[in-house]
Amino acid sequence: MGAFHAYDIRGIYNVDFDRQTAYKVGYFIPQLLETDKVAVGRDCRVSSDEIHGSLLKGITDAGADVYDLGLTTTPAVYFATANYNFKASVQITASHNAPEYNGMKVSTEHARAVGYDAGLKTIRQWIDEDRPTPVAKRKGEVHRMDIYRDYLDFLLKYKGDYGNLKIAMDLSNGMANLFAKQIFGDAPTYILDEMDGRFPGHDPNPLVPKNVVPLQELVRKTGADVGVIYDGDADRVMFVDENARFISPDLMIAVLGKYFLEERGEKGLVLQDIRSSKAVGEFLAPLGGEMRTWKVGRAFAAEKLREIDGVYGGELAGHYYFRDFFYSDSGILASILILNVLSKVKQEGGTLSGLISQIERYKNSGEINFRIEDKQGAMDAVREHFIHEETPTASMDFDGYRVEFPHWWFNIRPSNTEPYLRFICEADSEDLLDEKVSTVRRILSERFGAE
Repeated sequence: MGAFHAYDIRGIYNVDFDRQTAYKVGYFIPQLLETDKVAVGRDCRVSSDEIHGSLLKGITDAGADVYDLGLTTTPAVYFATANYNFKASVQITASHNAPEYNGMKVSTEHARAVGYDAGLKTIRQWIDEDRPTPVAKRKGEVHRMDIYRDYLDFLLKYKGDYGNLKIAMDLSNGMANLFAKQIFGDAPTYILDEMDGRFPGHDPNPLVPKNVVPLQELVRKTGADVGVIYDGDADRVMFVDENARFISPDLMIAVLGKYFLEERGEKGLVLQDIRSSKAVGEFLAPLGGEMRTWKVGRAFAAEKLREIDGVYGGELAGHYYFRDFFYSDSGILASILILNVLSKVKQEGGTLSGLISQIERYKNSGEINFRIEDKQGAMDAVREHFIHEETPTASMDFDGYRVEFPHWWFNIRPSNTEPYLRFICEADSEDLLDEKVSTVRRILSERFGAE
């Protein structure tokens, strides 16, 4: 049962979970979320059809009806959940993982995420206990539900005129193919623009540098102003500038501020994750944005944005959350809004790289992974070392530690699924950055045998 994680159910299909797991998840969801209707979507992975069949059988055997959304993006399932008042939904997807993976993202009313602590733990316990799954006297029915036009119309409300932009788009053979050409038309130059759950072009994870190389080559070849790349289920999006340089996704939180805070005048709270650059909040403050920081992951970020009624938010992993979108994330909506900003930047004679240079003020290590068993001990050791050397200006102790000093900061946090610590550091200068990263490597290697 190693497929149950903080945010979703995910793993290598027929290794970490199988069709029987999918059946039981389907059977128990109506009971867990107290509903007799469940919306279900799926991505194009090879194993999604089999999981879909087992999941639907579980739901209907429990006596609940299925509203089958068919092949669709994860954000479209969030839209269906909130817009049509479902108390339960499931998207069958492994998001950005390699083709052999699959999984299920579960949501409840208002598109709120059902993470491990909000219900997946209970389902796991019921499965581990081998709780009986008798077929209900009244089996549920499966209804085909077509939300395509409604969701497309919702997205198109935000689309501006991109006629002045040269755009390169990598659809990653994933679910963005359902909507991208309907929204952006023939103007962009597309690659990997057919759905294929084997992901023959590259794994659908834009955070892995080699997966972005085809887009970078396309930007150079076409002289594009911007390159856009989606992950497998289209809940994330990332960008490269006109020089084919990959842009750290947290910096795009700042870019979105030009749309929400500057153009629309929606001054207010903005959410970032604990790994985000300090530069983001500094850029947004003069525009009327007040930064809040919270844990990594949709199960945490979307709920926190709702709690604080934030205007929007984002994560280093390329998720962007919107009050306008039920406090949920959508890669396609984020790209629509960012392209709106870039079109105006170009009209004013600017470029994406020029805009990013106004935001990016610090040297950043990127996320570094250390293989360590004693994660808590290692985190404590790193934190104690630095706070004994220097007085912090800010300290956060959720999702690991984020400790800020006058000229640098770091975040060290445990992976939820693997024996890894994830470390990220930012500093005023390259020399200071190198010094701090070297110190952390030494502490973790000498005291904890980090690999």
